[in-house]
Amino acid sequence: MVFTTNGIVLRTTRYGETSIITQIYTELFGIQSYIVKGVHQSTRRKPVQAVYFQPGAILALEVYHHQQKQLQFIKEFSWSYIYHNVLNDVKRHTVTSYIVELLQHSLQQPEAHVELFYLTRQALQLTDTGNDLLVANLPIYFTLQAAAILGFQIQGQYNAATPWLDLQEGFYVTRQPNHDYFMENETAKATAALLQIMPKQIETIGEVVLNQSTRRAILQALQLYLSLHIPEFGKLKSLDILQEILSA
Repeated sequence: MVFTTNGIVLRTTRYGETSIITQIYTELFGIQSYIVKGVHQSTRRKPVQAVYFQPGAILALEVYHHQQKQLQFIKEFSWSYIYHNVLNDVKRHTVTSYIVELLQHSLQQPEAHVELFYLTRQALQLTDTGNDLLVANLPIYFTLQAAAILGFQIQGQYNAATPWLDLQEGFYVTRQPNHDYFMENETAKATAALLQIMPKQIETIGEVVLNQSTRRAILQALQLYLSLHIPEFGKLKSLDILQEILSA
């Protein structure tokens, strides 16, 4: 049966001389793997189409879907959104890579998570069009919101009575935790400020002023937070690159 869905490309590998296997986060079916034939083959009427399957690409798809199969097939594909700045801007491209890799590490079952799909699409488009401050804060905000959708919402509020964020428990707490997994001071306060911004207000995240060291510390802490709550989350390879780019 053929279904129409949108998808975000996560990973693509060559398959044979002219085809690929691509992992796509789809709106309808969650993460799925597809064989796409002939995309590295050009003709007079059809240029090479492998460009459609770069990580982070947002596509409109017609797909064959069989629930029991691990590899599916794509019937038709086209752009759902065309990037204007991501491909030629190092900072924006790196943020895109971080979002894509975070999804790969977080989504370990082929569940749709439609709310997360819409958040991801919005975040990728804002990475392309947003101002520099918004783009710099977007990795933190996306990580916080993705964690919440996946069931790891950070609870409580930062104030004088609860100044520590316990990453193991996911709560702002009154006393310093008796382990090393926590935020405090400016990192805990800035995280709380971003947590208060609802997804429909995402375009205001650039108004939260963070210095480079605070932004780096929060991103490191959030990777720890996800690894504490998602089995086999592992280490994000793009994080070190992102830290360097955002501090440049």
